[in-house]
Order: sequence, then structure tokens, then C-alpha cells
Amino acid sequence: MLLKIAKSSVILGLAISSLSASAFNEQAEKDRIALIKYFETKFENPEANKDKFFPYSTDVETKNVFDKDVKHHKFALGSYAFNKASRAQYEVFKDGILPYEDQIEDGEKLYKKPFANGKSIASCIPDPVIGHLYPKFDETKKEVISLTSLINDCVRANGEKEWKTKDGEMAKVQAFIAQKTTEAGKEIDIKIDSKEAQAAYERGKKYYYSQRGYINVSCASCHVQGTGQRVRNEYMSPLLGSTTHFPVYRLVWAGLGTLEKRMSGCITDQGQKPPKDESKEMKELLYFMAYMSNGMKIDGPDLRK
Repeated sequence: MLLKIAKSSVILGLAISSLSASAFNEQAEKDRIALIKYFETKFENPEANKDKFFPYSTDVETKNVFDKDVKHHKFALGSYAFNKASRAQYEVFKDGILPYEDQIEDGEKLYKKPFANGKSIASCIPDPVIGHLYPKFDETKKEVISLTSLINDCVRANGEKEWKTKDGEMAKVQAFIAQKTTEAGKEIDIKIDSKEAQAAYERGKKYYYSQRGYINVSCASCHVQGTGQRVRNEYMSPLLGSTTHFPVYRLVWAGLGTLEKRMSGCITDQGQKPPKDESKEMKELLYFMAYMSNGMKIDGPDLRK
């Protein structure tokens, strides 16, 4: 199925090319607007658009499983945005006792907990309402700083052993930050203010759209062209809104995980070795993904299968 999706004739007009725009984010804005239009068109009427967008779906799926007229901000729900049955299950879970509530509390304690030198994460990040601003291009360091690397930079600077980047303490602190950012009603606000930031965005986009691995697919094969297609019993989620809700508690993980954990798993599924979580490649990939969700509300931490 993945190979068929990778060879689909559906093409999104997000060309990977050098930029000549005067505004550093001009091409990125064109990409973002094109992505919104693509997904809104795709899910305007799945049954009517079956041949164009869902060639591998059954008539029953396009008629009974998918919602119609799904708009921009709803895609933050991932596949629950268009899958009626899965969304109903999700809403039941969300109305109950959430399995990560105690981990948010643990995250707040870790955020305030003194290191051996008396300082803390709170000393480095006095205001936890920052989830909408990361990954961020640091114009002084001339590199992308992810939320994960921001936290670990603080840990390392205070003489402590760096934290694991996929779960554990890192995911708990990020859950606390995500909750405070969600409560503040913040929208993703990723900036591209320089030529260097522009180049970092382009490299992240190139990684997302490049086919690789032994099955020769890209992230976009599944999460742009393949969104709504079924792999085994799961429907693939959209790129649009994909960073709004992390860290997530996945039932398959039985715990909270960071965005880096999710992306590493996806890239491994492509049949390739993922970049390290704090590498330039990974941070620029997340920078591109986050920019595509600019203007969408932070709604993490959240629950996924």
C-alpha cells in the first residue's frame, strides 16, 4: 500500500527550489497557504473526489468513514479531523480521566526542581508559555533551536546529565509547557526573519519531501498525498496541524512521547535510519513542519492511538 501511495499521481505544488523572494518567509507562506488549500479541497467531498484523492479507498470509506467540508483548523486533530468513528472514540477518551494528567503535574515539579547548583529549568525558561514559538531559529547561533534542545541546553549548562529526548523527564516538562501554552490560547508563531532561517526552512522542507529508505517513500507520501489512506487499520494523518498537540500520550506507547520520538518512528518505518533528535537535520525538519501549522492553536498535550 505504501508503495502505491508513493507512486500516486497526486502532486502538491510545493516545489523544492531556491528562493528569490524579497521577504524571507514569502515562499514559506506560499507553501503554507497551498497546503491548507490542498487539504481543504481533498476533504471538501471525499466521495465525489475519490478518483482524484482516494484511489485506494473503498466506496464505503469515502461515503461513511470520512467527514465532508473539513476546514483548516480542524486538521490539528490529525486523522480524527476527518475520520468520524475514530473521532467519536477520541471524544469519549477526552471526556474521561486522561492518562497523562499526573505527568503534567510531574512536569511542573521537574520544571521547578533545583539542580545541584540551586538553579532550575525555570531559571532558564522563566515563562513556560513558549510552546507556540518553537522550534525557533536563533539568529545569534544561526541554527534552529527545538524545545527539546532548549531544555537540554539548560540541563547541560547547569552541570547536569542531559535528559533523554523521546520520553521521560523531557516529555513531562514539555507536557507542562504545552498545557500552559494551550491555556494561554496561543497559536503557533514560527518566524523566518533571515536568509539563514530561510535556508534552514528549505532544508527541512527538502527532507520532508525527499523519497528515501528501502521502500523509497517520503514523509509527504504518507502525510500529504497519503493522508486519509489506510495502512493496516490506521488512517494516515495530515502534515497540516501535525505539531500542535505534542507531546502526545499514545496508547501504543502507554506513555507520553515527544515530537522527536514520533518522527523517529515514522522515519524508521520508511526504512531508513532517523537523524539524532538534537541534530541539525531533525531540528530543521521540525522547523519546516511547525511553520506549516502557523496560526493554528496549540492544543497539547493530547491523546492518540
